[in-house]
Amino acid sequence: MSLILTSESFAEGDYLDHKHLLSAAYGFGCAGDNLSPQLSWTGAPPDTKSFAVTCFDPDAPTGSGFWHWVVANIPATVNALPLGAGDPASGKMPAGALEVRTDFSKPGYGGPCPPPGAHVHRYIFTVHAVSMAELPVTSETSAAIVGFYLHFNTLAKASLIGLFRR
Repeated sequence: MSLILTSESFAEGDYLDHKHLLSAAYGFGCAGDNLSPQLSWTGAPPDTKSFAVTCFDPDAPTGSGFWHWVVANIPATVNALPLGAGDPASGKMPAGALEVRTDFSKPGYGGPCPPPGAHVHRYIFTVHAVSMAELPVTSETSAAIVGFYLHFNTLAKASLIGLFRR
């Protein structure tokens, strides 16, 4: 069995709903609700010790893409994140899970908000089955460093792509 990622919030290739878009508080010109989508996964390898979830936009006009959400150290007993778990103040993140700094310079989910008139952007949500119970990271660790650790400690991964354009 292989790792499979699904969502009650969107299907593969769907446009993301207004509730998942970046809120006006971020100052990028969008006015969404900034709710992270619900995510569920099945089929993890038996030696999985934790999970990580990321959301990456490879189409951002930065030269290096844009990290919208990075969660590490999700306990191996967890197989879903509820709608809105990406808000650090929500209390919806499983105990032990750690949201780290995104390209918005702080931990937590930051929704899509591509430049007006830009082409369609892809938001790649990925769950990683990890061989370590805890990656050696803190909430201040950059997404790139988390990605480095995931590169060497991922047993399996699955992705789901949402789209957005404004």
